[in-house]
Amino acid sequence: MAQFEKTLVWFRRDLRSFDHAALHYALTQSNQVYCAFIFDTAILEGLPTADRRVEFIHGSLIELADELHKLGGGLIVRHALAEQAIPQLARELGVDAVFTNRDYEPQANQRDEIVAKALATDGRTLFSFKDQVIFERDEVLSQSDKPFSVFTPYKNAWLKKLHASPDMVYLQPYDIEPHKQHFAKLPKSATHMPTLKELGFEKTNLTELKIATGMQGGQDLLDDFAERMQDYDYARDYPAIKGPSYLSIHLRFGTVSIRGLARRAFDAMRAGTGGNGAATWLSELIWRDFYFMILHHHPHVVGRAFKPDYDAIQWETGAHAERLFHAWCNGQTGYPLVDAAMAQINHTGYMHNRLRMVTASFLIKDLGIDWRWGEAHFAKKLNDYDLSANNGGWQWASSSGCDAQPYFRIFNPITQSEKFDAEGKFIRRYLPQLAQLSDKHIHAPWRLPTMELKAAGVTLGENYPQPLVQHDEARARTLQRYAVVKKVTADD
Repeated sequence: MAQFEKTLVWFRRDLRSFDHAALHYALTQSNQVYCAFIFDTAILEGLPTADRRVEFIHGSLIELADELHKLGGGLIVRHALAEQAIPQLARELGVDAVFTNRDYEPQANQRDEIVAKALATDGRTLFSFKDQVIFERDEVLSQSDKPFSVFTPYKNAWLKKLHASPDMVYLQPYDIEPHKQHFAKLPKSATHMPTLKELGFEKTNLTELKIATGMQGGQDLLDDFAERMQDYDYARDYPAIKGPSYLSIHLRFGTVSIRGLARRAFDAMRAGTGGNGAATWLSELIWRDFYFMILHHHPHVVGRAFKPDYDAIQWETGAHAERLFHAWCNGQTGYPLVDAAMAQINHTGYMHNRLRMVTASFLIKDLGIDWRWGEAHFAKKLNDYDLSANNGGWQWASSSGCDAQPYFRIFNPITQSEKFDAEGKFIRRYLPQLAQLSDKHIHAPWRLPTMELKAAGVTLGENYPQPLVQHDEARARTLQRYAVVKKVTADD
């Protein structure tokens, strides 16, 4: 006998109709299940009218609504303040409870507390479930029952816990199809999908970039990557080749299942077809769990350093800092690999992971700009923006985070370029004005005589900038800047 007569499933960052924890539990515990998504005005306000993420969500919702309809249900979509809209919708539908999948960001937690209280006032309950990670919160702890702050021992404990479970139960999918008879049928009038224009947004270059939305888009990418997974361990470092999975935006909005991805990696490892690539990719998925865990246990990382002593660092300020930051944002630093990477994110909303490290290191340790400025810029630009991973990456680059690179490790943008884009293919793709430079000189154009530059169609200061800083001099300034934490680091 069902525990509830009617329930509502609140979709957020889990836009799929398969292997979905909250949907599974709702269908197995109630007679009628309604589904809803709220375009939350608290999140949408302040976004540019042309935002790829909103268009991606919109396209994914169209597919989700269609799939739910095929299963016998439907999707209610509203444009409102979620903390008000969900309790109101629960009253309208007369549901007994609201089911949703957990989020781990501080603002999301505050929103959910408000919703839970409003529902409780009406005699209803908000139930939340683990869905977007394999292990959450306190599920992977050290032998002293404390959260990890270093990745490798966390990863080892993560794998141990997974393998210790019967049939790796944590990777088993949540069935939906066998319980579809419990979907509540909705009149067509209740499932109106607002257009982008009605939401106050407009189309972007998402289609031009061939970024496929929804569950099918995620599945197609996963199938394509499966053929390349064995090479991932080395191919992922070279931005000019097809090395990554490109699934990050689908993970961010839940059009793929994290359990399904982890199973795919394990299957490749067991079959002996994954090489080192499958294990490396799985490790990256574990990093994702790690950063969610860090955010849960250390919410102060939003706005402050994980290591408090690093907040004593004095960054560049005033008009000088603004000028440097503006040049970095617009790919005008004079360092081709950095500028090409910034052109990539500005045009596509994507940046290769190796280049995220290079550009972050350059902003922080060559230009002396506060890492929080870069973190906020990436939050605006990245299609796959995720607070925990973005924050973790920027704190890693600034050496202020958990398990971060040492403060004295400073990427040389020229040697990084020579190593990971040796033939300059990536640079030429995004900086066509440098296309005629040789493979040898494209990494540092200012080293060429003026006449040779002109012969290649390059005039420094006109169609390509002079370098903002000299790396060796900048490195020395950074070591001096970080002297305030040198003793702390040594004591660690």
